[in-house]
Formats: sequence, C-alpha cells, structure tokens
Amino acid sequence: MDISSVKDAIHAISTALEIPAIIILILAVVVVLFQLGGVIVEFFVERLKKKPNVSLILVELSGQNRTHMKAVIESSPFQERQKSVFLKLLKSNVTAPDELKLLATQLLTDEEIRLNKRVVVTDIIARIAPMFGLMATLIPLGPGLIALGQGDTHALADSLLTAFDATVSGLAAAGVAYIISKVRKRWYQTDLTTVESILEGILQ
Repeated sequence: MDISSVKDAIHAISTALEIPAIIILILAVVVVLFQLGGVIVEFFVERLKKKPNVSLILVELSGQNRTHMKAVIESSPFQERQKSVFLKLLKSNVTAPDELKLLATQLLTDEEIRLNKRVVVTDIIARIAPMFGLMATLIPLGPGLIALGQGDTHALADSLLTAFDATVSGLAAAGVAYIISKVRKRWYQTDLTTVESILEGILQ
C-alpha cells in the first residue's frame, strides 16, 4: 500500500464523518435548548418557593414520634421529591436503629443518583460539542482549499460558511451546557445537604 492510498483512505474517512458530525451538533443544540427550558421551569416551579428552615424543622423533629414527624414533614415547604424520601423512611416497617441507618443511607444514595442523572446530559454535551464542532469545521476546509486553488470562490465561501457555523454551534452548545451543569450542581448539592440533614434528624 503506497502513501497515496493511505491519503485517499484518510480523506474518505474524514469526508464520511462530515454529515454525522453536523447531525450530532444539531442534536446537541436541540438537547441544550430543551435542557435550558427545563432549568428555567425548574427555577420558577421549585427554586422560587419559600425555602424550608432546616434548623427549625430539625428542632421540631427532635425527640418526636413518627406520627408527629410525618405531620412536620408534610406541612414543611420541601420539594415533593424530598418529602417522598423523608416519608419513605418514616413509613417503613424498619425499627432497628442499624437497619434504619442503612435505609436512610440507601435513600440518600438513590437521591444523589437521581440528581446526578439530571446533569449527566449537559456534562457530556459540554465535553463533546467542541470536539464535533472542530470536526465539522476542519472537514469542509479541505474542499475549500482545493476550490481556492482552482479559483472557485463560490465553493470556498460555502466551505468557510459551514466551518464557521459548526464552530459557533459547537461552542455555543458547550457553553450553555456547561452553565446549566454548574447551576444545577450547585442546586443539587444544597438539596442533598438538606436531605441528609433531615434524614439524620429523623433518625435521632
């Protein structure tokens, strides 16, 4: 196999990757827009509510029976998902302290996994969008340079336009995805701290 065959093979591979790279970029932009809408809805539906006073609620839970604890949890301004976690512990048939601690740990772990799943998509897009943007930028430049050598300015302009559009799309998708991930991680870290504190208060 001579060097010319190798070059032809590499060129064929890169050309074949142009359309998939552009499709992935389009999907990334669509998903990011969907995620952006989701984080806006989450902010107005969940984050603008009156925040629970964790310290005061812990005092109300201290030394109380399960019935009273259920009433405190249900009347507190927690998110519905958080209330369901607390009530699962309170409504369980487990009575042994060690088993209750294991159940509380499992509930906290499940909640952490659930919240992590909500940021994994934007984390992935923040990493891969610039890569595919770069691919979709460089691949059209080859035909563009050939067109330049042949004096075909129209083909060159088309190639450069595709390259610039791919760069902007990739960077925009990655930037917005990164911001969404950072905002949600800050929210969810606070949520997990709250859940952990209340679960400990219930166990005491």
